[in-house]
Amino acid sequence: MTSKKTSEAQLKASRKWQEKNKEHMNYIRKRSAARGFIKVATQEDLDELKQLISERQNETKKNLPTD
Repeated sequence: MTSKKTSEAQLKASRKWQEKNKEHMNYIRKRSAARGFIKVATQEDLDELKQLISERQNETKKNLPTD
């Protein structure tokens, strides 16, 4: 029989953190998927991503608070 590497307390703490931080975990998961996709993307995919990134940057600039 093999022994567990992670204690029950640590598993419980991890589950609690995950429940409390679902949005942050989704963000990290999506960011990781995007980075992974870039490594296998075709030139056509990369061109499309550039366009989408440019559009998104323009959106975020419009939503910046003015001083």
